[in-house]
Amino acid sequence: MIYCSLVAITSNLNLNNSPDDKQLKISAILIAGVDEAGRGPLAGSVVAAAVILDPDNPVPGLTDSKKLSEKKRVVLEAEIKLKALSWSVAEASQQEIDDINILQASMLAMQRAVMSLQVIPQKVLVDGNREPDLPGHDVEAIVKGDLTEPSISAASILAKQYRDRQMLEMDRVYPQYQFARHKGYPTKLHRELLIEHGASPIHRRSFKPVKDVL
Repeated sequence: MIYCSLVAITSNLNLNNSPDDKQLKISAILIAGVDEAGRGPLAGSVVAAAVILDPDNPVPGLTDSKKLSEKKRVVLEAEIKLKALSWSVAEASQQEIDDINILQASMLAMQRAVMSLQVIPQKVLVDGNREPDLPGHDVEAIVKGDLTEPSISAASILAKQYRDRQMLEMDRVYPQYQFARHKGYPTKLHRELLIEHGASPIHRRSFKPVKDVL
């Protein structure tokens, strides 16, 4: 599918105050939080988001997206996009995952997300213990940063929401795999359906459970 080979990038810039206020915000030390969603699934893209929050317009209730209900994530996603100074979502495709491995594909998606921000951050905080290659940026990896850094929490929410919607779309394209139920993760149901139906075009062929049914 063409969909699987595309790199989708969505970005937005919110600077709605006076010109002087805009200049002050851009001149301040702006921190971008970065996180990914979808390293563990057997199918689909790995998605990363980058978010620069507005320190004067915080988003209450931010935490690791996995600790939030779907209803709460929907609310927070809309609020993040409304209030953030800049946000971006990018991905690395299933084919790229198979070509360069999931770790490198995750780093690539993060790099794309940061580079597509409409505001250049002075500091980039990344969830985890590895830093994507971002020349000219001050990058810091923070283990469990999605629990402690609001900008990373915001990025984790945007990335997860984006990827979940992708898998709902793939559920309509490949209903036999029931992607809406497991979002591509290697649940018992998914592994059973993979054995029954074989691999779809969006399954990651470099992952052992998929490789085993080829």
